[in-house]
Amino acid sequence: MSFYKYFKICYDWFVALVLLLVLWPLLLVLIFVSAFDTASNGLFIQERVGQYGRLFNIYKIRSIHRFSNKQSQFGEFLRKSKLDELPQLINILKLEMSFVGPRPDIPGYYDKLNGENSKVLELKPGITSEASIKYRNEESMLREQENPLKYNDEVLFPDKVKLNLKYYYEMSLATDFRIMLKTVFKI
Repeated sequence: MSFYKYFKICYDWFVALVLLLVLWPLLLVLIFVSAFDTASNGLFIQERVGQYGRLFNIYKIRSIHRFSNKQSQFGEFLRKSKLDELPQLINILKLEMSFVGPRPDIPGYYDKLNGENSKVLELKPGITSEASIKYRNEESMLREQENPLKYNDEVLFPDKVKLNLKYYYEMSLATDFRIMLKTVFKI
């Protein structure tokens, strides 16, 4: 295993642990408010495609009401601030995710890649990436489309694959830190 990959695993795990130790009170408050706001347990758990096509459960703070399927103002705040993704620190501790890597998608996308594009599956999914920065307003982009699913399948997803493949070939500590800094400034 290269120094970069070993360092990335250790760095991700250590930083996720420290952040969870520091942020657990905030995380509990956000989950509690979300539980009240969404009439649920406050967590959103969904199966996603991970490294090598393995399925795992991703954790987020729920932002959509359990019965009406509508996003609340608090949920909108969570999503815009990316605070809904704090529970993914647990995914990092479980070695299912990294801080930097392609955003994990639902089955039917990354797991269907072939040829050179399938190299993206060798990457551990991440909380942030160039693609997630570029498409940080993806939901509003899709709302503007006449056929959102077609637009996602024909425009957004292929571009995300291209950006993630570029990351695959340019992975380094410098690239990861650049993407993390870029993410912080975009939020």
